[in-house]
Amino acid sequence: MSAAKGPRPYNFSAGPAAMPEAVLERAAAEMLDWQGSGMGVMEMSHRGKEFGAILARAEADLRTLLAIPQHFHVLFMQGGGLGENAIVPLNLSRGKTVDFVVTGSWSQKSAKEAQRYCTAHVAASNADNGHTQLPDPAGWQLSDGASYVHLCSNETIHGVEFQQLPDLAALGSSAPLVIDFSSHVASRSVDWRRVGLAFGGAQKNIGPAGLTIVVVRDDLLGHALEICPSAFNYRTVADNQSMYNTPPTWGIYMAGLTFQWLLEQTEGELTGVAAMEARNVAKAKLLYDFIDGSAFYSNKVATACRSRMNVPFFLADDGRNEAFLAGAREAGLLQLKGHKSVGGMRASIYNAMPLAGVQALVGYMREFERLHA
Repeated sequence: MSAAKGPRPYNFSAGPAAMPEAVLERAAAEMLDWQGSGMGVMEMSHRGKEFGAILARAEADLRTLLAIPQHFHVLFMQGGGLGENAIVPLNLSRGKTVDFVVTGSWSQKSAKEAQRYCTAHVAASNADNGHTQLPDPAGWQLSDGASYVHLCSNETIHGVEFQQLPDLAALGSSAPLVIDFSSHVASRSVDWRRVGLAFGGAQKNIGPAGLTIVVVRDDLLGHALEICPSAFNYRTVADNQSMYNTPPTWGIYMAGLTFQWLLEQTEGELTGVAAMEARNVAKAKLLYDFIDGSAFYSNKVATACRSRMNVPFFLADDGRNEAFLAGAREAGLLQLKGHKSVGGMRASIYNAMPLAGVQALVGYMREFERLHA
């Protein structure tokens, strides 16, 4: 008989990221036989009644979680966020001008890719401050007649987040707002009155890599460029209930289990996404407050736009980075190395990261500072 295993390490990976243990345990239990069907989810036909039930519940639960209005379609697609950087302009640009608000690496990639299919106009950028502050919407240079305005509502690498989505109508634009919410989907509510389309890869907050979720308003369907592949045409995908081609069945199943888990979460009188948002606020505050109170660690992002999900931080002495990471691994704190383009450290504290994990990280950081400051 093997010795009992200790608790799992805390995984701070930016993505693919940690998933709720309860979700992993349920998936393991159903791996060989989903609910008495005699098949695992990866083995069943995507057009069979079994998977049809999985897909229908996943969509219904996501609609409940994010309060998605009925005039929006939920599409389960493939290609990830990077794929959507092409798929969105192929569907929405009409080959004309698209405005981009560049706030970090991911929105930079979005603008660069869209240039292949339309005129990508940078309406605002925070490159001059190293992507540490968000450009004031009052100063955005929005185009007349733009097909849409694109922004990344949470930049995973630089750690900046829109705490409130812009009201484009108040800025004098009639263009729909497109948001890449890959890295904070289901961590907070979405104001759908201000959004025309939202997309995100699942691998940061809701499931395994391979699934991409698109939530698109009905009036934005049916405008794809002629060169748009049929499998990526939103109208075709919507008309076929995400089943035009074989969808990422396992990813949808795992996301569905995560949605169920999220709906079960409570924090006081709060439930679902509201409960998760309260937890995420508390986790982020704990970590940022410690960093701000330390002379050994620093975070460069302006307080008003700090990400709740991705916290980059730096040691006063870069020469101690490797020692910090080695000690963290020994303490069961994984994947804390910052992105290569930024350096330093990064703690991604998505929905699946419990408060205890952030407490353990802060405790380790405090002890490392005591030993090395």
